[in-house]
Amino acid sequence: MSALTVEEPRSPETAPDALAGFTIGVTATRRREEFCALLERRGARVVSAPAIRLVPLAEDTDLLAATRHSLEAPLDDVVVTTGVGFRGWMAAAEGWGLSAELSRHLTRARLLTRGPKARGAVRAAGLNDHWTPATESCEEVKQHLLAHDLRGRRIAVQLHGEPLTEFVAELRAAGAEVIEVPVYRWLPYRDISPLRRLVSQAISGGVDAVAFTSAPAVLAMLGSARADGLDDALLSAFSGRVVAACVGPVTAQPLVSKGVPVIQPERSRLGALARALARHLPEHGVTRLMAGGHGLEIRGHAVAVDGELKPLPPAPMAVLKRLADKPGHVVPRSELRTVLPGGASRDSAEHAVEMAVTRLRRALGPGGIVETVVKRGYRLATHREDGL
Repeated sequence: MSALTVEEPRSPETAPDALAGFTIGVTATRRREEFCALLERRGARVVSAPAIRLVPLAEDTDLLAATRHSLEAPLDDVVVTTGVGFRGWMAAAEGWGLSAELSRHLTRARLLTRGPKARGAVRAAGLNDHWTPATESCEEVKQHLLAHDLRGRRIAVQLHGEPLTEFVAELRAAGAEVIEVPVYRWLPYRDISPLRRLVSQAISGGVDAVAFTSAPAVLAMLGSARADGLDDALLSAFSGRVVAACVGPVTAQPLVSKGVPVIQPERSRLGALARALARHLPEHGVTRLMAGGHGLEIRGHAVAVDGELKPLPPAPMAVLKRLADKPGHVVPRSELRTVLPGGASRDSAEHAVEMAVTRLRRALGPGGIVETVVKRGYRLATHREDGL
Protein backbone atom coordinates (compact mmCIF):
# COMPACT_ATOMS: atom_id res chain seq x y z
CA MET A 1 0.00 0.00 0.00
CA SER A 2 1.50 3.33 -1.01
CA ALA A 3 0.95 6.71 0.61
CA LEU A 4 -1.19 9.34 -1.07
CA THR A 5 0.80 12.54 -1.41
CA VAL A 6 -1.42 15.62 -1.25
CA GLU A 7 0.01 18.29 -3.53
CA GLU A 8 0.44 21.85 -2.34
CA PRO A 9 -1.82 24.31 -4.19
CA ARG A 10 -0.45 27.44 -5.78
CA SER A 11 -1.81 29.40 -2.84
CA PRO A 12 -0.78 27.88 0.52
CA GLU A 13 -3.99 28.96 2.22
CA THR A 14 -7.17 26.95 2.61
CA ALA A 15 -10.66 28.11 3.54
CA PRO A 16 -10.76 29.18 7.20
CA ASP A 17 -13.60 26.74 7.92
CA ALA A 18 -12.37 23.88 5.71
CA LEU A 19 -12.18 21.51 8.69
CA ALA A 20 -15.39 22.67 10.41
CA GLY A 21 -17.42 19.65 11.45
CA PHE A 22 -14.41 17.30 11.54
CA THR A 23 -12.67 15.81 14.58
CA ILE A 24 -8.93 15.12 14.32
CA GLY A 25 -6.79 13.20 16.80
CA VAL A 26 -3.30 14.60 17.37
CA THR A 27 -0.60 12.33 18.81
CA ALA A 28 2.25 14.86 18.80
CA THR A 29 4.22 15.84 21.88
CA ARG A 30 6.69 18.35 20.45
CA ARG A 31 5.02 21.48 19.05
CA ARG A 32 1.64 20.02 19.98
CA GLU A 33 0.04 23.39 20.80
CA GLU A 34 1.25 24.88 17.51
CA PHE A 35 -0.12 22.01 15.41
CA CYS A 36 -3.45 21.91 17.25
CA ALA A 37 -3.82 25.65 16.67
CA LEU A 38 -3.20 25.18 12.93
CA LEU A 39 -6.09 22.69 12.79
CA GLU A 40 -8.42 24.65 15.05
CA ARG A 41 -7.94 27.81 12.97
CA ARG A 42 -9.40 25.83 10.07
CA GLY A 43 -12.42 24.87 12.15
CA ALA A 44 -11.44 21.39 13.36
CA ARG A 45 -12.32 19.91 16.72
CA VAL A 46 -9.03 18.51 18.06
CA VAL A 47 -8.54 15.53 20.38
CA SER A 48 -5.05 15.72 21.88
CA ALA A 49 -3.51 12.39 22.88
CA PRO A 50 0.28 12.65 23.32
CA ALA A 51 1.75 9.28 22.45
CA ILE A 52 5.41 9.61 23.41
CA ARG A 53 7.95 11.63 25.38
CA LEU A 54 11.66 12.30 25.09
CA VAL A 55 14.30 11.16 27.55
CA PRO A 56 16.31 14.26 28.60
CA LEU A 57 19.64 14.09 26.77
CA ALA A 58 21.86 14.99 29.70
CA GLU A 59 20.49 12.01 31.61
CA ASP A 60 21.14 9.50 28.79
CA THR A 61 24.25 7.47 29.62
CA ASP A 62 23.98 5.62 26.28
CA LEU A 63 24.49 8.89 24.41
CA LEU A 64 27.54 9.73 26.53
CA ALA A 65 29.05 6.32 25.84
CA ALA A 66 28.40 6.63 22.08
CA THR A 67 29.94 10.11 22.03
CA ARG A 68 33.10 8.92 23.76
CA HIS A 69 33.31 5.98 21.35
CA SER A 70 32.99 8.39 18.41
CA LEU A 71 35.91 10.42 19.73
CA GLU A 72 38.28 7.46 20.07
CA ALA A 73 39.37 7.77 16.42
CA PRO A 74 38.57 9.93 13.37
CA LEU A 75 35.11 9.62 11.86
CA ASP A 76 34.76 9.16 8.10
CA ASP A 77 30.99 9.66 7.77
CA VAL A 78 28.27 10.96 10.07
CA VAL A 79 24.60 10.40 9.27
CA VAL A 80 22.40 13.17 10.75
CA THR A 81 18.76 12.07 10.72
CA THR A 82 17.01 14.92 12.56
CA GLY A 83 17.72 18.56 13.28
CA VAL A 84 16.43 18.44 16.86
CA GLY A 85 18.53 15.35 17.53
CA PHE A 86 21.72 16.90 16.16
CA ARG A 87 21.21 20.07 18.18
CA GLY A 88 20.56 17.98 21.27
CA TRP A 89 23.75 15.98 20.69
CA MET A 90 25.83 19.14 20.44
CA ALA A 91 24.16 20.62 23.54
CA ALA A 92 24.70 17.44 25.54
CA ALA A 93 28.36 17.30 24.45
CA GLU A 94 28.80 20.87 25.64
CA GLY A 95 27.38 19.92 29.01
CA TRP A 96 29.89 17.09 29.27
CA GLY A 97 32.80 19.31 28.22
CA LEU A 98 33.21 17.41 24.93
CA SER A 99 31.79 19.92 22.42
CA ALA A 100 35.14 21.23 21.09
CA GLU A 101 36.50 17.74 20.51
CA LEU A 102 33.25 16.56 18.91
CA SER A 103 33.20 19.59 16.60
CA ARG A 104 36.76 18.82 15.45
CA HIS A 105 35.78 15.24 14.57
CA LEU A 106 32.65 16.38 12.75
CA THR A 107 34.59 19.01 10.78
CA ARG A 108 36.84 16.32 9.33
CA ALA A 109 34.02 13.88 8.52
CA ARG A 110 31.50 13.75 5.66
CA LEU A 111 28.15 14.85 7.09
CA LEU A 112 25.15 13.25 5.36
CA THR A 113 21.90 14.95 6.39
CA ARG A 114 18.56 13.18 5.90
CA GLY A 115 16.54 16.32 5.19
CA PRO A 116 16.49 20.12 5.24
CA LYS A 117 15.92 20.36 9.01
CA ALA A 118 18.96 18.19 9.70
CA ARG A 119 20.97 20.16 7.14
CA GLY A 120 19.93 23.44 8.76
CA ALA A 121 21.02 22.23 12.19
CA VAL A 122 24.42 21.20 10.82
CA ARG A 123 24.96 24.56 9.17
CA ALA A 124 23.77 26.43 12.28
CA ALA A 125 26.54 24.64 14.20
CA GLY A 126 29.10 26.09 11.76
CA LEU A 127 29.68 22.77 10.00
CA ASN A 128 29.50 21.78 6.33
CA ASP A 129 26.98 19.27 5.07
CA HIS A 130 28.12 17.05 2.21
CA TRP A 131 24.91 15.49 0.83
CA THR A 132 21.14 15.38 1.41
CA PRO A 133 18.75 12.93 -0.32
CA ALA A 134 15.86 14.28 -2.35
CA THR A 135 13.41 11.91 -0.65
CA GLU A 136 14.40 12.78 2.95
CA SER A 137 14.55 9.02 3.61
CA CYS A 138 17.06 6.88 5.47
CA GLU A 139 16.79 4.31 2.68
CA GLU A 140 18.29 6.72 0.16
CA VAL A 141 21.07 7.64 2.60
CA LYS A 142 21.86 3.96 3.02
CA GLN A 143 22.00 3.35 -0.73
CA HIS A 144 24.24 6.40 -1.14
CA LEU A 145 26.70 4.99 1.38
CA LEU A 146 26.58 1.45 0.00
CA ALA A 147 27.51 2.79 -3.42
CA HIS A 148 30.99 3.41 -2.00
CA ASP A 149 33.62 1.07 -0.61
CA LEU A 150 32.91 1.09 3.12
CA ARG A 151 35.59 -1.33 4.25
CA GLY A 152 37.42 0.15 7.24
CA ARG A 153 35.33 3.34 7.40
CA ARG A 154 34.05 4.63 10.78
CA ILE A 155 30.47 5.81 10.45
CA ALA A 156 28.42 7.44 13.21
CA VAL A 157 24.66 7.14 12.72
CA GLN A 158 22.44 9.45 14.74
CA LEU A 159 19.28 7.53 15.59
CA HIS A 160 15.90 9.22 15.68
CA GLY A 161 14.09 7.50 18.51
CA GLU A 162 14.01 3.96 17.13
CA PRO A 163 16.85 1.57 16.20
CA LEU A 164 17.83 1.59 12.52
CA THR A 165 18.49 -2.13 12.62
CA GLU A 166 18.54 -2.94 8.90
CA PHE A 167 20.37 0.29 8.04
CA VAL A 168 23.18 -0.40 10.50
CA ALA A 169 23.38 -4.12 9.67
CA GLU A 170 23.89 -3.49 5.95
CA LEU A 171 26.62 -0.93 6.57
CA ARG A 172 28.42 -3.34 8.86
CA ALA A 173 28.04 -6.15 6.33
CA ALA A 174 29.76 -3.86 3.82
CA GLY A 175 32.78 -3.62 6.14
CA ALA A 176 32.11 -0.38 8.02
CA GLU A 177 32.52 0.19 11.74
CA VAL A 178 29.19 1.71 12.74
CA ILE A 179 28.62 3.69 15.94
CA GLU A 180 24.95 4.06 16.82
CA VAL A 181 24.31 7.44 18.48
CA PRO A 182 21.02 7.37 20.42
CA VAL A 183 20.62 11.15 20.60
CA TYR A 184 17.18 10.84 22.12
CA ARG A 185 14.97 7.95 23.06
CA TRP A 186 11.21 7.83 22.83
CA LEU A 187 9.27 6.43 25.76
CA PRO A 188 5.50 6.09 26.23
CA TYR A 189 3.81 9.25 27.44
CA ARG A 190 3.41 9.22 31.23
CA ASP A 191 -0.39 9.31 31.08
CA ILE A 192 -1.45 6.76 28.47
CA SER A 193 -5.21 7.17 29.05
CA PRO A 194 -5.72 9.88 26.36
CA LEU A 195 -4.04 7.64 23.78
CA ARG A 196 -6.18 4.66 24.79
CA ARG A 197 -9.29 6.83 24.44
CA LEU A 198 -8.14 7.97 21.00
CA VAL A 199 -7.76 4.33 19.93
CA SER A 200 -11.36 3.69 21.03
CA GLN A 201 -12.59 6.85 19.30
CA ALA A 202 -10.88 5.86 16.05
CA ILE A 203 -12.46 2.40 16.16
CA SER A 204 -15.93 3.73 17.00
CA GLY A 205 -15.79 6.52 14.42
CA GLY A 206 -15.51 9.28 16.99
CA VAL A 207 -12.69 10.91 15.02
CA ASP A 208 -12.41 11.49 11.29
CA ALA A 209 -8.62 11.49 11.12
CA VAL A 210 -5.54 10.91 13.24
CA ALA A 211 -2.46 13.01 12.51
CA PHE A 212 1.01 11.63 13.15
CA THR A 213 4.23 13.65 13.21
CA SER A 214 6.70 10.87 14.03
CA ALA A 215 7.08 7.14 13.44
CA PRO A 216 7.47 6.42 17.18
CA ALA A 217 4.05 8.01 17.77
CA VAL A 218 2.55 5.64 15.18
CA LEU A 219 4.23 2.68 16.88
CA ALA A 220 3.03 3.86 20.29
CA MET A 221 -0.59 4.04 19.13
CA LEU A 222 -0.40 0.63 17.48
CA GLY A 223 1.22 -0.74 20.64
CA SER A 224 -1.51 0.74 22.84
CA ALA A 225 -4.16 -0.89 20.66
CA ARG A 226 -2.31 -4.21 20.73
CA ALA A 227 -2.11 -4.13 24.53
CA ASP A 228 -5.92 -3.91 24.67
CA GLY A 229 -6.47 -6.50 21.92
CA LEU A 230 -7.69 -3.81 19.51
CA ASP A 231 -4.89 -3.72 16.94
CA ASP A 232 -6.90 -5.40 14.17
CA ALA A 233 -9.88 -3.14 14.85
CA LEU A 234 -7.66 -0.03 14.72
CA LEU A 235 -6.03 -1.05 11.45
CA SER A 236 -9.48 -1.78 10.02
CA ALA A 237 -10.64 1.71 11.05
CA PHE A 238 -7.61 3.29 9.34
CA SER A 239 -8.38 1.27 6.23
CA GLY A 240 -11.97 2.51 6.33
CA ARG A 241 -13.49 5.81 7.41
CA VAL A 242 -10.66 7.16 9.58
CA VAL A 243 -7.89 8.98 7.71
CA ALA A 244 -4.32 8.35 8.80
CA ALA A 245 -2.37 11.55 8.02
CA CYS A 246 1.43 11.48 8.32
CA VAL A 247 3.87 14.36 8.10
CA GLY A 248 6.23 12.44 5.80
CA PRO A 249 7.35 9.04 4.47
CA VAL A 250 9.42 8.09 7.53
CA THR A 251 6.41 8.67 9.78
CA ALA A 252 4.10 6.82 7.37
CA GLN A 253 6.27 3.71 7.02
CA PRO A 254 4.92 1.71 10.02
CA LEU A 255 1.38 2.11 8.67
CA VAL A 256 2.26 1.60 5.00
CA SER A 257 4.06 -1.64 5.91
CA LYS A 258 0.76 -2.93 7.35
CA GLY A 259 -1.19 -2.01 4.21
CA VAL A 260 -2.86 1.07 5.71
CA PRO A 261 -3.59 3.90 3.24
CA VAL A 262 -2.15 7.20 4.43
CA ILE A 263 -2.10 10.76 3.19
CA GLN A 264 0.96 12.97 3.46
CA PRO A 265 1.98 16.40 2.18
CA GLU A 266 4.68 16.96 -0.44
CA ARG A 267 6.81 18.77 2.15
CA SER A 268 7.33 17.26 5.60
CA ARG A 269 6.11 20.25 7.61
CA LEU A 270 3.36 20.75 10.19
CA GLY A 271 1.74 23.55 8.20
CA ALA A 272 1.74 21.41 5.07
CA LEU A 273 0.17 18.52 7.01
CA ALA A 274 -2.61 20.78 8.29
CA ARG A 275 -3.26 22.03 4.75
CA ALA A 276 -3.28 18.46 3.41
CA LEU A 277 -6.01 17.54 5.90
CA ALA A 278 -7.92 20.74 5.08
CA ARG A 279 -8.03 19.70 1.43
CA HIS A 280 -8.51 15.94 1.81
CA LEU A 281 -11.31 15.74 4.39
CA PRO A 282 -13.76 18.15 2.69
CA GLU A 283 -13.21 16.31 -0.59
CA HIS A 284 -13.31 12.72 0.66
CA GLY A 285 -14.98 12.89 4.07
CA VAL A 286 -18.21 14.68 3.15
CA THR A 287 -21.54 13.29 1.95
CA ARG A 288 -23.55 15.80 -0.10
CA LEU A 289 -27.19 15.24 -0.95
CA MET A 290 -30.60 16.89 -1.26
CA ALA A 291 -33.30 16.03 1.27
CA GLY A 292 -36.76 17.55 1.42
CA GLY A 293 -35.62 20.30 -0.91
CA HIS A 294 -32.66 21.25 1.29
CA GLY A 295 -28.98 20.81 0.62
CA LEU A 296 -27.15 18.68 3.20
CA GLU A 297 -23.42 18.36 3.66
CA ILE A 298 -22.69 15.66 6.24
CA ARG A 299 -19.31 15.87 7.96
CA GLY A 300 -17.76 14.09 10.91
CA HIS A 301 -19.76 15.56 13.81
CA ALA A 302 -21.84 18.20 12.04
CA VAL A 303 -24.14 18.75 9.10
CA ALA A 304 -24.51 21.87 6.99
CA VAL A 305 -28.14 22.54 6.07
CA ASP A 306 -28.32 24.96 3.15
CA GLY A 307 -24.81 26.10 4.10
CA GLU A 308 -25.47 26.59 7.83
CA LEU A 309 -23.28 24.29 9.95
CA LYS A 310 -25.11 22.48 12.75
CA PRO A 311 -23.11 20.33 15.21
CA LEU A 312 -24.85 17.08 16.16
CA PRO A 313 -24.51 14.83 19.23
CA PRO A 314 -23.20 11.29 18.56
CA ALA A 315 -26.56 9.47 18.47
CA PRO A 316 -28.39 11.77 16.00
CA MET A 317 -25.27 11.93 13.85
CA ALA A 318 -25.01 8.14 13.79
CA VAL A 319 -28.63 7.90 12.67
CA LEU A 320 -28.17 10.56 9.98
CA LYS A 321 -25.10 8.84 8.55
CA ARG A 322 -26.87 5.49 8.37
CA LEU A 323 -29.88 7.07 6.65
CA ALA A 324 -27.51 8.82 4.23
CA ASP A 325 -25.92 5.46 3.37
CA LYS A 326 -29.27 4.53 1.81
CA PRO A 327 -30.81 7.85 0.70
CA GLY A 328 -34.48 7.50 -0.11
CA HIS A 329 -34.63 3.95 1.26
CA VAL A 330 -36.38 2.98 4.47
CA VAL A 331 -34.00 1.99 7.26
CA PRO A 332 -35.76 -0.10 9.94
CA ARG A 333 -35.45 0.76 13.62
CA SER A 334 -33.73 -2.58 14.23
CA GLU A 335 -30.89 -1.49 11.94
CA LEU A 336 -30.66 1.99 13.43
CA ARG A 337 -30.33 0.44 16.91
CA THR A 338 -27.02 -1.07 15.89
CA VAL A 339 -25.38 2.30 15.16
CA LEU A 340 -26.31 4.04 18.40
CA PRO A 341 -23.43 4.61 20.85
CA GLY A 342 -23.44 2.31 23.87
CA GLY A 343 -25.40 -0.82 24.52
CA ALA A 344 -29.00 -1.15 25.58
CA SER A 345 -31.83 -3.65 25.82
CA ARG A 346 -34.15 -4.02 22.86
CA ASP A 347 -36.98 -1.98 24.41
CA SER A 348 -34.74 0.83 25.60
CA ALA A 349 -32.91 0.85 22.24
CA GLU A 350 -36.23 1.29 20.41
CA HIS A 351 -36.88 4.34 22.55
CA ALA A 352 -33.31 5.55 22.03
CA VAL A 353 -33.83 5.43 18.24
CA GLU A 354 -37.01 7.50 18.54
CA MET A 355 -35.24 10.04 20.75
CA ALA A 356 -32.26 10.22 18.38
CA VAL A 357 -34.56 10.86 15.42
CA THR A 358 -36.46 13.53 17.38
CA ARG A 359 -33.19 15.29 18.30
CA LEU A 360 -31.97 14.97 14.71
CA ARG A 361 -35.09 16.62 13.31
CA ARG A 362 -34.87 19.40 15.90
CA ALA A 363 -31.20 20.05 15.06
CA LEU A 364 -31.76 20.03 11.30
CA GLY A 365 -34.42 22.73 11.57
CA PRO A 366 -36.43 22.54 8.34
CA GLY A 367 -39.11 19.85 8.24
CA GLY A 368 -39.50 17.13 5.64
CA ILE A 369 -35.85 16.02 5.65
CA VAL A 370 -36.35 12.86 7.75
CA GLU A 371 -39.55 10.96 6.99
CA THR A 372 -41.26 8.36 9.17
CA VAL A 373 -42.60 5.31 7.36
CA VAL A 374 -45.20 3.84 9.71
CA LYS A 375 -44.32 0.41 11.13
CA ARG A 376 -41.23 0.24 8.94
CA GLY A 377 -38.68 2.86 9.96
CA TYR A 378 -37.23 6.13 8.69
CA ARG A 379 -35.73 7.52 5.51
CA LEU A 380 -34.26 10.66 4.03
CA ALA A 381 -36.53 12.27 1.43
CA THR A 382 -33.66 12.50 -0.95
CA HIS A 383 -31.47 11.25 -3.74
CA ARG A 384 -27.71 11.65 -4.06
CA GLU A 385 -26.57 14.45 -6.31
CA ASP A 386 -25.04 13.28 -9.58
CA GLY A 387 -21.28 12.96 -9.35
CA LEU A 388 -21.18 13.31 -5.53
